[in-house]
Amino acid sequence: MAKTKKTLFISLLVAQGVVLGLLENMLPYPFAFAPGAKLGLANLITVISLFTMRNRDSFFLVWLRLLLTTLLGGTVSTFLYSASGAMLSYAGMLGVKKLGPQRVSIIGISAAGGFLHNIGQLIVAAMIAQSWSVMLYLPVLSFLGVLSGIFIGMAANYLLQRVKTLQEFQLAYERRNLTK
Repeated sequence: MAKTKKTLFISLLVAQGVVLGLLENMLPYPFAFAPGAKLGLANLITVISLFTMRNRDSFFLVWLRLLLTTLLGGTVSTFLYSASGAMLSYAGMLGVKKLGPQRVSIIGISAAGGFLHNIGQLIVAAMIAQSWSVMLYLPVLSFLGVLSGIFIGMAANYLLQRVKTLQEFQLAYERRNLTK
């Protein structure tokens, strides 16, 4: 039963991430002065997974989300950019999370992820363009990445508080039914 619950939980989060990613792809870019910059709504699921499951499972979730989003509405180039940003962001968020909650909040972890996501994408862009001049875009994308990361971190913090409440309610319900 535990394995089924874990698989179901991962599947639900992947589905939510894919839907958020596809919805965001349908929206016009919110930052007119920074073409290609997005809020990264699907990263909300990544942040939530960092705090609700084992690292191996959250890593699997990120890859599934990337693959499905690409298959349903992307191209090979969008996959390259998304995967490079997501992997650097994921690794960075794991590293920052290890500092502990007394040093860094969920919002700080997410902000670091937003910053690193853009660095990963710019590195791939530099390799494709065979020029490091694309890194001139880094200050603008860094600012927007941190800003988006803060927004995503605040949303994740809010949702995780609600998830914790739901988990506590579920445990109390299960305990009550076991005693009958």
